[in-house]
Amino acid sequence: MGDNRTLPQMLQAPIEGYEDAIVVPLINANNFELKQTLINLVQSNQFTGRQDPHNHLRFFNKVTSTFRHPDVPNTSIKLLLFPFSLEGEARTWLDKEPPRSILTWDDLVSKFINQFFPPSKTTYLRNEITTFLQKPNETFNEAWERFKGLLRQCPHRAARPGLLHQLVRSTTL
Repeated sequence: MGDNRTLPQMLQAPIEGYEDAIVVPLINANNFELKQTLINLVQSNQFTGRQDPHNHLRFFNKVTSTFRHPDVPNTSIKLLLFPFSLEGEARTWLDKEPPRSILTWDDLVSKFINQFFPPSKTTYLRNEITTFLQKPNETFNEAWERFKGLLRQCPHRAARPGLLHQLVRSTTL
């Protein structure tokens, strides 16, 4: 069976396929709107794909927790606002996600972290933490700060028990 559209219909730009990846649940609240000041605050710390995604989520959660509206779940507000917190490579990532593929805040966080903090990075940091040693010309305070920096970078805080004791013992020998 052939295509029954007319030539002008065939030449029209498609009107389908422009749905966002994020599905925001229907909000049944009167007088609900996102304030421009809240959008501006979220945009003041946009994630480009080069920073620590965990820090970005902590900042984003802090900002969005300051805004409450009766009858609107905080997760819906987060889903509405999150695209405003992205730019560059991160925005491109979200735009390339399949339409209607992110249904909840947890879905979004999971996909975001897996994209910008892959399991291989977690494995690398866990290894750095569990095999941590003070460098020969490094003071205890310098080693301690470097160790805390590794812990901050690793979201799962994968240090093995007794590592701190081992670090302290190795500096006193």
